[in-house]
Amino acid sequence: MEDVAESAKSIVEIDLDMTMADILDRVPSAQRALFQRYHVGGCSACGFQPTDTLRQVCKDHNILDTSEVLQHIRLSHELDGRMQVEPRELARWLAAREPVRFVDVRMPPEREAAPVPAAEPLDYSDSGKYMALPKDTKLVFACQSGDRALDVAAYFAGHGFSAVYSLRGGLDAWRAEVPGQA
Repeated sequence: MEDVAESAKSIVEIDLDMTMADILDRVPSAQRALFQRYHVGGCSACGFQPTDTLRQVCKDHNILDTSEVLQHIRLSHELDGRMQVEPRELARWLAAREPVRFVDVRMPPEREAAPVPAAEPLDYSDSGKYMALPKDTKLVFACQSGDRALDVAAYFAGHGFSAVYSLRGGLDAWRAEVPGQA
């Protein structure tokens, strides 16, 4: 019974008439979740305005099952959790020479200020380089804190990649937990 009560407390209250700004404030992972499942909100062609209600976004994108959309957003924090990998786990993958691409998504000045030799820099000038990879390629994206990398991982998951991860805690956590690799 305690688990059910605890679970009920963690459910975020959102509804179709809330603005996207309000929803994103309550559920920061909502935009990633909408993009992954419905290809909504990831680019200018499928985007929405912060003042749009969720009902309007669903209407604009011909999403009929709005109760499913609400449920999907409420559970999006679980999606984020499944897409994250701990720094020590990534270090194990790299040490075992597993086929994994460790990609630093920070901008060039950030990378130059604090390079991470174990990671390859994201090639912003050639996004096709990554889209051409097999969809089951294990990709781990990293930024300074983990937030931008989670967005990039969600983008790739939304494009059909099945083994994408964000480094939990970002490169800050990588340096703290895997000091020999930083």
